[in-house]
Amino acid sequence: MIQRQPWLKVATHLVLLLGVLLVVFPIYIALVASTHTGEDMAQSPVPIWFGSHAWENYGNILSGNVPGMTNQIPVSRMLWVSLVMALLIPAGKIVISLMSAFAIVYFRFPWRMAVFWAIFVTLMLPVEVRISPTYKVVADLGMLNTYAGLTIPLVASATATFLFRQFFMTIPDELVEAAKIDGASPMRFFWDILLPLSRTSIAALFVIQFIYGWNQYLWPLLISTNEDMYPIVMGIRRLIGGGDAQVEWNVVMATAVLAMLPPALVVMLMQKWFVKGLVDSEK
Repeated sequence: MIQRQPWLKVATHLVLLLGVLLVVFPIYIALVASTHTGEDMAQSPVPIWFGSHAWENYGNILSGNVPGMTNQIPVSRMLWVSLVMALLIPAGKIVISLMSAFAIVYFRFPWRMAVFWAIFVTLMLPVEVRISPTYKVVADLGMLNTYAGLTIPLVASATATFLFRQFFMTIPDELVEAAKIDGASPMRFFWDILLPLSRTSIAALFVIQFIYGWNQYLWPLLISTNEDMYPIVMGIRRLIGGGDAQVEWNVVMATAVLAMLPPALVVMLMQKWFVKGLVDSEK
C-alpha cells in the first residue's frame, strides 16, 4: 500500500516547477527580446516584458532587411534550407534503414551477420572521424552548396537499421509463413504487413531525426560556402558574429524563436505516436 504524504507531494511539485522554470525562462527571455529594439536590449538591465516591435523585427529578419546591419541574411531562406534538410534526412534514413533491416532479417545470403555487424560497428565512429573523407567525396562529386550535398551523406543510419532489425525479429514466424502460403512476394509482405506494423516506430524515428536534421551545424558549415545554402542554425551563429561589432540581440532572439517553432510543432503534433513508438510493446 502506497502512503500519500502531503509534504512529499509538495516537494515533488516544487521540483517539477523548478524544472519548468529552468526550461521556460530562457525561451521567455528570447520572446521578450524579439519584441524590442536593439537599443532597448543594449540597456542594463534588459527589459523583462514584451515590447511593441515584434512585427517589425520578424518582418525584417524574414525579408533580410534589418536596418543598421551589414550582414543581411534572409531568415526565410535559411528556414527553407533547414526544412529541406529536416525532411529529406529522416526520409532517407527511414527508407534505407527499413530496407536494410528487412534484407538482414528475412533474406538468407552469405555473410549476412557480417554485413549487419559491419553496419553496427559504424556506431562507434563519431562524425568527426569520417567527416574529412566524406567532404572529399562530396567535393569531388561537385555537390558543394547543393541540397544533395547537405543531405545524402547523412541519410545512412546504423542506429535506425539496428532498431528496425530488432523490431522485425519480434514479428511471429507464423505471420511470415501465412504470407508465403497466400502467395505474397517478399515486397508484398514488406509493404502490406511489415510497414503498417512499423508505423509507430517510423513515427518515433522521424521525430528524432527531424530534430537531428534541423539542428545540423558542423556538416553545413563545411559544405556550404554560399549564403543561400545556410541553414537556420548557421544563420544564428553568423548574426552573433564577433569582434567589436554590436550584436543586435533583438534580431538574434527573433531568429532563435523562429528556429524553435518547427521542431516544437513536430514534437507536439506527433507526441502520441512518438511516445507509443518508444514505450508501447504492442506496435
